[in-house]
Order: sequence, then C-alpha cells, then structure tokens
Amino acid sequence: MTIASATPSREISMAGGLLVAGIVLATLTEAIASTVLSLGRGDIIGDTYATPDEFAWLDVGYTTFKLMGFMAASWLMSRFDPRNVIVSSTLAMGMACGIAAMTARLDLLVALRMIQGFSGGILLVGGQAVIFLAFARSRQPILQALFAMGSVVAPATIAPALQGWLLDSRSWTWIFFSVVPLALAAAGLLLIADRPMPARNVPRPFDWIGFSLISIALSCFTYVFSQGSRWDWFEEPRILWLSVIGTAAILAFFGQQMLAKGQGLFDFTLFGTEDFCFAFIVSFVAGAALFGSAFLIPSFAVSVLAFTPTDAGQLLLPSGALFIGALLIAAFLMQARRVPPVATVPFGILMIMGAMWMLSGSTIQSGADDMMAAILLRGAGLGFLFLSITLIAFSDLKSRNLAAGIGLFNTGRQLGGLVGVAALQTLIDHNLAHNLAVLGANVTAGAPSVAERLATSAAMLTAKGMDAAAASRGAASLLGRAAAGQSTVIAFDTAFNAVALLFVIAAPLLVGVKIGLSRLRKHV
Repeated sequence: MTIASATPSREISMAGGLLVAGIVLATLTEAIASTVLSLGRGDIIGDTYATPDEFAWLDVGYTTFKLMGFMAASWLMSRFDPRNVIVSSTLAMGMACGIAAMTARLDLLVALRMIQGFSGGILLVGGQAVIFLAFARSRQPILQALFAMGSVVAPATIAPALQGWLLDSRSWTWIFFSVVPLALAAAGLLLIADRPMPARNVPRPFDWIGFSLISIALSCFTYVFSQGSRWDWFEEPRILWLSVIGTAAILAFFGQQMLAKGQGLFDFTLFGTEDFCFAFIVSFVAGAALFGSAFLIPSFAVSVLAFTPTDAGQLLLPSGALFIGALLIAAFLMQARRVPPVATVPFGILMIMGAMWMLSGSTIQSGADDMMAAILLRGAGLGFLFLSITLIAFSDLKSRNLAAGIGLFNTGRQLGGLVGVAALQTLIDHNLAHNLAVLGANVTAGAPSVAERLATSAAMLTAKGMDAAAASRGAASLLGRAAAGQSTVIAFDTAFNAVALLFVIAAPLLVGVKIGLSRLRKHV
C-alpha cells in the first residue's frame, strides 16, 4: 500500500520512530500481563484465598479472550482508525492492570484478566499490521525485529526477571502496577506520532455467528489444554465434554464460514498463499518450543533446584541479549544482504534442538552456570527462527487480509504453546509417577547400598542429638526425599529431550510440507 506524505523525510523518520516505539511499548504491556501468573501463582492464591480450580480461570480467561482478540482485530481495524484501535487497547490494558493491582476479589480479577487478554490480542495484531502497512516492505526485517523484542523477547526473558524481583521485593500487585506507566507512555507516543496511517479497507458486517462459534471452541480448547493434565485428561467428565463441545463448535464454525461465501469472520484466501500456509504450520511448532521451553526451565529451577522467584526469573534474562542479537543479525542479513528469510530457519531449529539436548543432562546439583550455555543457545535459536517465519508468513499478503493473517498466525502460535505446555506437563506427571515406582522397587531395606545409606544418615542425625529411633525414621525420610528428587530430575530431563525430539520429527515433516506446497502451487 502506498502511503501519501507531504512532510520532509526527516520528519517522517522521526514520526515513524515514535510510531514504532509506541507500538513496542504497547506490546511490553501485554508481555507483562501475559506472564504474571507464571511466578506469582502462589502469592495470588494466598491473597485471594482461591482454590486451584478457581484460580485456573485467571489463566483460562486471559488466554481465551486473547485468542478472541486475535480474531476480532482485523474487523476492528477495518471499521475504525488503526491507531485509535491500538491506543484504545493499550489504555484498556493499563486500566485493567491498574484496577487488578488494587483488588483481591477473585471474580473481579477474572473479569479484568479477560479485558487484559482481549486488549492484548488486539494490540499485538494491530501493532504488527500497522508496521507492515505504514512502512516499505524493504524495511520490514529490522522493524519486525524491533516488534519481536516487545512481543516475543520480553515475555520470554525480560518479564519473568522483572516479576521475580517484584515478587521478592514487593508483591504481585506491583507487577500489575508496572503496566500502567508503560501503557500511558505507549499511548502518548502513538498519539503524537503524526505519521499518516494506512487507509482502511471497506468494512464488512461483523460475523456475530462465526465469532460466537469460534469463541466457544477457543474457550473449550483453552480450558482443556491448560487444565487437562490436572484432571488426567479424559478421566474427568468435564474435560471430555468440553472437548466434544469444542470440536462440535469448530466444525460448525467452518461449515458456517463456507456458507458465508466470503462475508464471514474467517478469510480462506489466506491459505491460497504458499508461504503463509508453511509459516502457519511452523508457527504452531515454534509456539510449542517457545512456550514449552519457557515453562520447563523456570519450573525446573524452582521445583528441583529450589531457586527463588527472583533467581528463576533472572535465569532466562541473559538469553534475551542473544535473542535480540540473533534478531538483529537475521534482520541485517535479510535487509542488507538480501538473504531469503527461509535461510535462517535451519539455524534456529538446530540451535533450539542443541539447547534442549544440553539441558537434558541437568542434575539436582546443577546451577545457573551449568545451564547458562544451553539457555543462551536457545535464545539465539529463537531469534533466528521467529523473524524468519514472520517475514515468510506476511511478506506476500495483500493489505486487505494482512491483519487477518497476523491474527491467524498468532492464534496458531498461541495454540501451539498451549498444546506444548500441556503435553510437557502430562509427560512430567506420568514420568514422575513411573520413576518413583521404579526407584521405590529398587530401594529396599535389604540392599547393601540402601542399608549403608540409611546407617550413614542415621549416624549423622544421631550425632546432631536425635535419639536412635527418631534418627532411623529421619534417615528413611531423607532417603525417600532423595528418591523423589531424583525422580523429578529424570522427569524434567525427559521433557527437555522431548522438546529436542519435537524438532527431530517436525523438521523433515516441515520440509515435506514445503515441497508439497510448492508442487501444489505449480499444478494450480
């Protein structure tokens, strides 16, 4: 799309810089809000007196409405001025976070989380679409790298570090409070950036039936994937019924969209583009790797290595520098050296695989220094992977369906993340139970090594002042805790290997998909 301008190039550069800065700051508000529950879970449960089932709605509500925001953003941008849509969403995010910081009522927090999720989904799609539409395609590599710093790097590295520090030094309410000044600053920058906005497309009537059906499906699947492992999946009737309802709703949605004949919520023409089809599939796998590894590493640090929230949050922070460095290197290669975006995808995949394989050797004696090389390698791999698939997905889309494509792409990444985390959580739970059973069967009182361990522990406890009977019970308890700890380590190491194996399996499949799509396009 051509952007008309009558201002000097220097002013355009300044206005463009303010616009991009405002959008990046807006995405930072979503980064903080989206990850607030990862480390603050225990503190929020304690202050709200919520049961685990009640607390789950804080997460489910946010994610569901974020996915709904992805779906609604395209229509909102065609109906209203894109900058006003982003500013309104950013201010709504700041308002919802400010109120959330001042209340401990669970029902109000759930409603506020829904507002945060819907606003976050809209500002992510709207911000990225505006950057694509308001700037030349030749400048997109560096601009999309800057956008990724707020939308992908921040929630994966910077936000956990900030939240860990605030939890240890203040309280969870300060995490929400920190969003308010960012939202105000972002809105201010967007309002004073007088760069001409891309012209709006002719709005279509909003498809309320399609939106309702997809909202039901997304609500059901979000709950199933985020809570299924807690209930042993289909052993719990509610998980089974929600799966059935979600499946029926998504099938009804697709049927309704076909009958809508181009006037529905879903734009089927997006999948007429080979690159978008390929990138959408990769986004699902990449989402599983990003969210899955971001779940595993802090969880391992807290549950096995007994890290504090601050230490666990700071564990991923150094990888942010490698993440940003890889984004900028990839952007330079693509923008200055004209390297095709697909060229850096193999490097990203291999780096993430290598990092997960390295982490699979972690033990209960591991520390931050032992894990750092793998964490840094993971950051570099994500940087090379995410910029590539972003440019592959959107570079050839027309302005009329760009926002819809971005929304669908983000939906694929988010659903991939939900599936990845759910699969890893289930794998850890099942392996933990299996490992405990195996270790328990081999830790018998009659075994010489076990008897020696018990005797040594009992002697140590006796030397500290315990009587013989108490020391014997204490030694048995210490041995049980050691077995449980080792079972947990093995379970996490298996999960790290699973993420590496995901790419071992997915890589050849993705190559096959790419070849198949190319051949299909030649025959059409």
